[in-house]
Amino acid sequence: MKIAIMSDIHGNSIALDAVLNDIDSLGGVDAYWFVGDYCAIGHDPVGVLERIANLPNAKFVRGNTDRYSVTNDVPHPYPENVLNNLNGILQLQQVARSFAWTRGMLTASGWFNWMRELPIEYRTTLLDGTRVLLVHAHPNSDDGDGLFADADDNFVNRLYGDADAELIFVGHIHWQHNRQLPHMRVVNVASVGNPVENRDACYTILNADTTGHAINFHEVHYDKQAVLDAIDASHHPTAEYVKHFYRGEFKLNPIWHDDFENKS
Repeated sequence: MKIAIMSDIHGNSIALDAVLNDIDSLGGVDAYWFVGDYCAIGHDPVGVLERIANLPNAKFVRGNTDRYSVTNDVPHPYPENVLNNLNGILQLQQVARSFAWTRGMLTASGWFNWMRELPIEYRTTLLDGTRVLLVHAHPNSDDGDGLFADADDNFVNRLYGDADAELIFVGHIHWQHNRQLPHMRVVNVASVGNPVENRDACYTILNADTTGHAINFHEVHYDKQAVLDAIDASHHPTAEYVKHFYRGEFKLNPIWHDDFENKS
């Protein structure tokens, strides 16, 4: 069985099309697994859903931005954090406008309920008996800490060690990484449509049969100028913020080390 696994499309149908075309060029797959963040912070939320929902044998879990788009939950910064911070207030306004725009698109196009009903996780067992978990960030959460490449094994074990699975696929942190521990393997499939440091669209292929399984990372080039033009054409209310990803300006800033220690 051959499965394509993707995450963090973020409303970028141009990057998604490049990935789907690449999969077809490799002979196709038997199933598609998606680990969240489909629509928000992008120019074409509806186009993305129309594509992925019609793929054969597709499974979906919820990401944090999917939840923000269909509930009253909001990401950082929170109102209480910015009362005396003008820059923070402006950021709060931009976040609210962005998710309101996405929510309006989902509602007007009839996708709101589909998004609201997404599960937080998906579990299955491969033909070789390996227990698999799909979740956006970590078990029982679509947000917060995730799998950074430079996280030490102790951190990874505390975050995923109680997952009751030997193979875990996650997204959330937009950087491909494959971490093998003695009792589990955690794979960050990275982002299709919201690149870090000007990388292209990333996805993962899982090959599995009764004798075992193998994981292969893929990265596909797509036209980022076309995405910049599409963002302008969409009249997205936070276009400049969305465009900074495609200008290669988004950098990972793993502040989770101290945060995790403080919460442990």
